[in-house]
Amino acid sequence: MSDTQILKRMLESRIDEARADTPVIMIIGPRQSGKTTLVKELVKKKYTYVTLDDRLTLLSVRNDPMSLLQQHEYLVIDEIQRVPELLIAIKKTIDENRKPGRFILTGSANVMVLPKVADSLAGRMETLTLLPFAQCEIEKKKSNWLDSIFDGRPPMATRSKNLVERVLRGGYAEMLRRPTPQRRTSWARQYIKAVVERDVKDIAAIEKLGHLPKFLQVLAQTAGQMCNYTALGGQLQFDGKTAANYIGVLENMFLLKRIEPWANNKLSRLVKTPKLQFLDSGLLASLLGVTAEEIKRDRTRFGVLLETFVYSELLKFANVSYNDYRFMYYRDADKYEVDFIIENIAGELIGIEVKSTISLRESDLRNLKKWSSLAGKKYKMGILFYSGDETLPLGNNIWCVPFSSLWG
Repeated sequence: MSDTQILKRMLESRIDEARADTPVIMIIGPRQSGKTTLVKELVKKKYTYVTLDDRLTLLSVRNDPMSLLQQHEYLVIDEIQRVPELLIAIKKTIDENRKPGRFILTGSANVMVLPKVADSLAGRMETLTLLPFAQCEIEKKKSNWLDSIFDGRPPMATRSKNLVERVLRGGYAEMLRRPTPQRRTSWARQYIKAVVERDVKDIAAIEKLGHLPKFLQVLAQTAGQMCNYTALGGQLQFDGKTAANYIGVLENMFLLKRIEPWANNKLSRLVKTPKLQFLDSGLLASLLGVTAEEIKRDRTRFGVLLETFVYSELLKFANVSYNDYRFMYYRDADKYEVDFIIENIAGELIGIEVKSTISLRESDLRNLKKWSSLAGKKYKMGILFYSGDETLPLGNNIWCVPFSSLWG
């Protein structure tokens, strides 16, 4: 992707629709996910743009927030997490004039977790999430894979070419631009440093801020696994409660996410611990130091990156869909496990397994078959991602689907 190329984002139509009937639109997502570029392209000349990354602007807003709001009828405020109290002033302004689309806010941290913020603009604001580029955005395709699956239409695609390269690059624009693994790793390190030093302190009081990058490295080693907070914290000499709090902070920075287990009330042998997933496979690959050369020699560590890649792509589809999707996973005491269980608002369930192999065996179906029998009438479809060429039925409405269906 060239420096001058601006790719259309799936979220654009959702933003335009919100501007037509909602006073405040909040776009949240990780730093460098493209929020500022997207907003500037959408609003052009109508809006005045200010960023709270600018020190002088930040100083002015902290001391006199109403002055900024009263000067401009239409305003874009970038990095709102720097002054979350500004949302209280925006509420007052909106109550005086509820004209749609007056304010577009962006945030590199989830400021909605702050109690005063969550309450201040209830009913006046729509919040949308922008993650790094989806593969379908890179390929300039428009279909929503997740919506198609719940509509009962398994997508057709060809073989997943360049899959390793796609997984190692992920979706951040800078990772897509940089030509070598060394340059991508260099950017990732600086990125994490910037997030910790600039953004974390805006939403959380962390006593040992310097431990966060090291803790993130520890978490990278357990990506795709269940969270043992005591064991994770013990690696840096703090307790399980602190480890859980730190993970919560990193979640609010959109670096990772905990997925809760799927539970059927009739079952008592389910594992009830959340599983940890990173939100970008390229960033995770840099944290782990995994390269294409290593994967050619040994694919042992490729599996977790591939699972992260699929999760990230599915989450991006969910964020732009009009449907409400919930992500879970399944694992029981007999070690039957399904990587992702996705539930729509009607309670229908789809199970997704990720396999890095080109061919499949009967044993690869055992997890989905076991889980589908437990899901009962709520079960809609099972998807087995693999590196092959064709979309084929495998019985019991289980389908093998190439990874390239996510963008093809």
